[in-house]
Amino acid sequence: MKPELYIAKRFAFKRRSASKPTFIVIVAVAGIALGTAALILTLSIVNGFARSVENKLISFSAHMQIRLPDEQLFQERRSDLAKLVKNANIANASPFLEKSFVLRSRNNGVGDVWLNKPVRIKGVNEESRKIFLKKFFREGNIAPINTDKGLALYIGQTLAENLNLKVGKKVMLVSLGGGQSGTKLIVGQNNIVYLLSSLDLEPGVICGIYDTGLQEGFDDYIVLADLKELQQRFNPMMISGYDVNVHKLDQLSKTLTEVADALGFQYYGYTVFDRYANLFEWLKLQKNITPLLIVTITIVAVFNIISTLLVLIIEKTREIGMLSALGLEPGKLSSIFMVQAFLISLSGIAVGNIMAISLSLFEMRYHLITLPEKSYFIKYVPLLINPVDYALVSLAVMALTLLFAFIPARIAASLQPGTALGT
Repeated sequence: MKPELYIAKRFAFKRRSASKPTFIVIVAVAGIALGTAALILTLSIVNGFARSVENKLISFSAHMQIRLPDEQLFQERRSDLAKLVKNANIANASPFLEKSFVLRSRNNGVGDVWLNKPVRIKGVNEESRKIFLKKFFREGNIAPINTDKGLALYIGQTLAENLNLKVGKKVMLVSLGGGQSGTKLIVGQNNIVYLLSSLDLEPGVICGIYDTGLQEGFDDYIVLADLKELQQRFNPMMISGYDVNVHKLDQLSKTLTEVADALGFQYYGYTVFDRYANLFEWLKLQKNITPLLIVTITIVAVFNIISTLLVLIIEKTREIGMLSALGLEPGKLSSIFMVQAFLISLSGIAVGNIMAISLSLFEMRYHLITLPEKSYFIKYVPLLINPVDYALVSLAVMALTLLFAFIPARIAASLQPGTALGT
């Protein structure tokens, strides 16, 4: 063992009593441990929150959608689907049909009044519906239901609460007819018979309720239905576009460009990141605060190690003078305190990592910290345990600790033997 390492260990962990090292070292190790744990937990929460919301947004919608301008309907073509799936990065593609309605529900509990809410019904195939509902299903029946009572509907939990809807309840779907009849109605056709004839009225039955945790514009607005049923009742053989999912999200923009070029003129597409750009910008804003937190906590850890070493230098002044008098070079004296800083930092980082992983696993298991889901889209504090975060934080704390430990180490090396021994 090198003399510098032996002396550094004696200075840092010399036992003052039967079993305990010096108090100042315990404080230093605890400070670095708390700083390291706080940094890791901050990154875990921020990254976990972003990952959870991103996954929900991506699960709610496809990775990208292919449409015609002005939401024009068009016929589904096998040739178009063949061009889509031909791309190596595309995992699957499926047609969908969207229509806007006013959903009306009779509220028998309060004066027998009707409750109304604008909704957008999205008709998807059975496979797509099952994949979505298996992730977020709350109650009802996932299996397709053939009912003569009306269109089978799957609604969000928020919409169900707003309109007091339950599984099995009948509702009325009201849609203004398109084309010339709709235009005439808007510009002033006031005849009640003409008004009623211009409306698309369709009964519906609530067959299931899902809950993604996404509130405004999602669970309170999007209603799922079977694609074939929706086509038969309103637009036979017509679709609004194609939902497309990819294998590699980092190549999504490139894949979208390739797909649009392959389909040809008029077809255009947009990604889930374009569609919900405001929410993804909000997530970026959350991440932008992380560097400020990291810098703040790191500064605290740095000053902690500097103050600790300075106190140790004051405490060991006579020992430093003795070592200098015995012929130990200033460079080796400086190395003693650098090694001491390394040992204290290493101990603190190890304890901090253990604290961070323990608290993360405990919270992930028991969900003690809850969040208002309407504001944050999630019920519990999300944590993402990423080994890269642990490694980066540990290396950063160690590097900064050694960098700033150089100051007190030079102070120790500059002490004159006569001055130190006379203290």
